[in-house]
Amino acid sequence: MDYSLAAVKMLCSQLRDAKPTPSQNATALGGVLFQRAWLQGVLVSISGGGEDSMILDDGTGLVELGLSSDFSLRQWKSGMYVMVVGVYHIRTGEIPLLKVHKMVELSGSPDREAMWYLEVMDAYRLFYEPLIQEFS
Repeated sequence: MDYSLAAVKMLCSQLRDAKPTPSQNATALGGVLFQRAWLQGVLVSISGGGEDSMILDDGTGLVELGLSSDFSLRQWKSGMYVMVVGVYHIRTGEIPLLKVHKMVELSGSPDREAMWYLEVMDAYRLFYEPLIQEFS
């Protein structure tokens, strides 16, 4: 894991445009390299098993959350609004997969969803857009 690469704030819809990089263990969105994605949304599906998985809906798309046993000990419920950071895995023919490193419930925070969209837009405008335009 290259921790010099930031966890990129993004929306699920942006993950569809991400491409693997041949020479690095990273993914590229335009000129932005990342290994970890930072998403927020509502848990819409929870399944059990050896390694639990959940589906997150951020209003722009869906992503599967792959959880280790550390996270499956907590009481996650459909309808919770959560922040997740994890390693993004491109999968063809399936919804994207995020192997979760960090997950925090934000359901009690007012205006959390509206603020998240503003944070993503601001990060894109300040940091990502210049890189994406440079590599287009």
